[in-house]
Amino acid sequence: MNSDELPISDESTVPSEAGAALPELKLPDTQRLSELTQQEQALEREIEALVATRDDLQAQVSQTQNALGRVVQQNLSELEQRRQTLQLSIEQLERRQERIRNEMKSSFAGASQEIAIRVQSFKDYLVGSLQDLAIAAEQLELPTFQPEAQPVPISKAAEPQVAPSPNFAESTFEEEARKIRTILDQFRNQPDYYGPVWKLRRTFEPVHAERVSTWFFKQGGRGAVRTMGSRLQNILIASASVSILYNLYRDRLRVLILANSPERLGEWRRGLQDCLGVTRSDFGSDRGITLFEAPEQLALKAERLDKDGFLPLIVVDETEESINLALLQFPLLLAFAPSPQQMIQQPSFY
Repeated sequence: MNSDELPISDESTVPSEAGAALPELKLPDTQRLSELTQQEQALEREIEALVATRDDLQAQVSQTQNALGRVVQQNLSELEQRRQTLQLSIEQLERRQERIRNEMKSSFAGASQEIAIRVQSFKDYLVGSLQDLAIAAEQLELPTFQPEAQPVPISKAAEPQVAPSPNFAESTFEEEARKIRTILDQFRNQPDYYGPVWKLRRTFEPVHAERVSTWFFKQGGRGAVRTMGSRLQNILIASASVSILYNLYRDRLRVLILANSPERLGEWRRGLQDCLGVTRSDFGSDRGITLFEAPEQLALKAERLDKDGFLPLIVVDETEESINLALLQFPLLLAFAPSPQQMIQQPSFY
């Protein structure tokens, strides 16, 4: 073969084969590039859509947060207003409660209930120690070796000057004593808070019944009983005695109250109204109950009532330091004496 022919033969054959092979290699790469370009564009569109969605969501979240903040702020404002309103209401209720407590303490009903609770709480002390002390004091006040120092002869000397009077301690008055015990049992076991006028309308404890029984059966309705330490409780005891006597003597009974100040007489008026259901029309010089600041006026009134056929009951407040001798001539006398401790604490001028 000629050397000049070989190159010619090679050049003629190679380009034809290369020209035939190149189109077959480039066709798949171009298609894949086109596909990748389309995928890229799709991804870009998705990214743009996601970014837009994200922006929308962020805007919605921001709006929601702002709206929620406004709602929370509004609710907090409403709750704050409600809290302030409730605080004012609570303060008003507390002031009203305090006012009601003060009114209850100043009224007989509330004070009576409060004292009744205290009496129940300290029942052992009141019924035990104080009663023993009272018995010992009574024994000391009535020595047998000094009869001239006792006030009993003075009252006996005055008795012949007046008509015979009830004496519940004597055997001739067994019927009256039986009625009194029955009424006392009713007061204790069957209290009637809405009973008729002149009937006791308050809770009656054993300590009260003990005082009333002592006055009726041991002192014959004429003597002094130890104070309960409270005027309201003393009024309760006096009201029970008045109610019993009214049950026995009806309209013949006249109650004369002695206290040394208008304020104390006002307490007696309110207490008797509360315990017995009486009204202001029952108080007066010609009524069932009369109030006095001076014993001399009371004694004159009692004498007139005794002459007119009435039965005067004299009730002496515990603040009276002494008993006017003119009062000892009347058959019914209920005086409230201070406790031995109070007598010791009081200064002596003798």
